[in-house]
Amino acid sequence: MAYARALLKLSGEALMGQKPYGIDPSIVKSIAKDVSEVIAKGTQLAIVVGGGNIFRGLKGSADGMDRATADYVGMLATVMNAISLQDGLESAGVPTRVQTAIEMKEIAEPYIRRRAMRHLEKGRVVVFGGGCGNPFFTTDTTAALRAAEINADVVFKATKVDGVYDRDPKQFPNAVRYENLTFQEVLSRELEVMDSTAIALCKDNNIPIVVFDLFEPGNISKAVAGESVGSRIGHPN
Repeated sequence: MAYARALLKLSGEALMGQKPYGIDPSIVKSIAKDVSEVIAKGTQLAIVVGGGNIFRGLKGSADGMDRATADYVGMLATVMNAISLQDGLESAGVPTRVQTAIEMKEIAEPYIRRRAMRHLEKGRVVVFGGGCGNPFFTTDTTAALRAAEINADVVFKATKVDGVYDRDPKQFPNAVRYENLTFQEVLSRELEVMDSTAIALCKDNNIPIVVFDLFEPGNISKAVAGESVGSRIGHPN
């Protein structure tokens, strides 16, 4: 069954493609194509994007920056990505609005829940930038929070791997991929899907998480249609 309203979490690193830094326009174009197909089928879609391709707060603090300051710099990086995504989406014919948790009215709307939901109802994609506006929280947690706020049916986490594994498949060729997991299994096994705060938020609000490979063409559309793609995390059946 297709989802009526979904939240797509994109990592900043995903936007790099094969580049060592920044944004690969071909990746943005590919994402925009997939999203346009989803919107054309009637699904309402919001996006939360990370900033790790430009600046990662945790790394900044590890290198000696004040943690809160580093996180704020990371939030600004997510806004750069959000605006770039907006440009790519609108070039593909998808009406898009960027809303930021930190007000910067010259380039984006401030995050207002009711306005965001109205945009979605009108068939616009809403890209949430600036994280949740507070340091010490990841964009994964922002994705879970915004999904709960806009009453999303599902959180899609589009990554560089095709699901959730028991260990890093790049380092361990015999790593096992899970098709279905419960929230509690992810938390108790400390699987590196999303941070524990994000998992707990989705668990408490009964919002399933689907983890899949962003770079497989058509995967976003398949996931939205409810097809079996990647790994699904939810409550026990």
